[in-house]
Amino acid sequence: MFLRRRVLGTVFGALALALAGPVWAAEDCPRGDLDERFCDRDGDLVADIPTDPSEWVDPDTLIFAYTPVEDPAVYREAWSDFLDYLEQVTGKKVVFFPVESNAAQIEAMRSGRLHIAGFNTGSNPLAVNCAGFRPFTIMAGDDGSFGYEMEIITYPGSGIEKVEDIRGRTLAFTSPTSNSGFKAPSAILKADFDMIPDRDFKAVFSGKHDNSILGVANKDYDAASIANSVRDRMVRRGVIKPEQVITIYKSQTFPTTGFGVVYNLKPELQEKIKEAFFTFDWEGTSLQEEFSKSGESQFIPMNYKEFWAVIRKIDKANNVSYACK
Repeated sequence: MFLRRRVLGTVFGALALALAGPVWAAEDCPRGDLDERFCDRDGDLVADIPTDPSEWVDPDTLIFAYTPVEDPAVYREAWSDFLDYLEQVTGKKVVFFPVESNAAQIEAMRSGRLHIAGFNTGSNPLAVNCAGFRPFTIMAGDDGSFGYEMEIITYPGSGIEKVEDIRGRTLAFTSPTSNSGFKAPSAILKADFDMIPDRDFKAVFSGKHDNSILGVANKDYDAASIANSVRDRMVRRGVIKPEQVITIYKSQTFPTTGFGVVYNLKPELQEKIKEAFFTFDWEGTSLQEEFSKSGESQFIPMNYKEFWAVIRKIDKANNVSYACK
C-alpha cells in the first residue's frame, strides 16, 4: 500500500509539473498573437530578440527582399545603390532576393532564408506574427508624410460610375494578404455598401497591383481595388496613361511598406542595419529615381504597434487569423 501511494504520488506530481510547465512558460514568455516560437516581454507586439546568444544569427551574406508589387527586375535596380551602402555599413555581402508573392516572402523569412525585408501593408501583421519580422522604418516624403490610399478603379465607358454599379460585374483583388488589394476593400464593401463577393459581384485575384491596374486599363477587369502609390509610379514610368483608369472610391490613408529585420539576427547587426536605413543619402541614387515618383525621399522611424493599429482593426473586421501554417 505504501509503495502504491508513493507511485501515485510520483505520477500526480509529474502530472502537476507537466501541467504547470506551460503556465510558467507563458508567464515568462508572453506572446499575444505571436507564433509559439517568439516572446513579447516588452509588449510592443513584435518578437523579442533572443536572450541566449547561441540563438543569434550572424550570416556572411544578408538576403534582402522587397514586397512583390511590381516587376522584380525593376526593383533590383532601384535598390542597388542602397544595398551597396548596406554592405559598407554592415561589412556583409547583401543579395537582392526577388519574390513572386507575399506568401513566398513570409515563408522565406519564417524558414530563415530572408534577413531584411520590406513587407507590404497587409502582409506586415502576418510577417510579424508568423515569421518574427521586426519592422522599424517606413518611407516618407520630405515633410515626413507617408502612406497611400486604397482606390477602386474602372475604365472609361465601363458603365461603372459608383461603387454600387459593380454589382453583377467583375472586381479584381490582388492577393488575400494585401491590405489595399483585398482586406480593406472587402471590409469597406461589406460595411458601407452591403456587398460581398460571389453574391453581389464576381471576385478574381490578379496576384499583384500592377496586374490589376493593367487589367483594368486593358479592359480585362471591370474594376479593381489597388494601392494608388503603385498606380502613380506606373503612370510616371509610362506603363499606363492616367486617362486609362477612373477612380470611383478612395479610402483613408494607410501606412505603406514596412521595412525591418528578422528577430534573431545578432543585436549588433540589427543596429548596423538600422543605421544604414537612417543614414542613407537618397540624393542622386537609384532609390531616389524610383521612389520620388510617389513622393518618397527618406526613411523615418516607426513602430508596428502604433502604425499598424488600423490594419489590425481591418483584419479583425475580416476575421483574419494570424495563425501560422
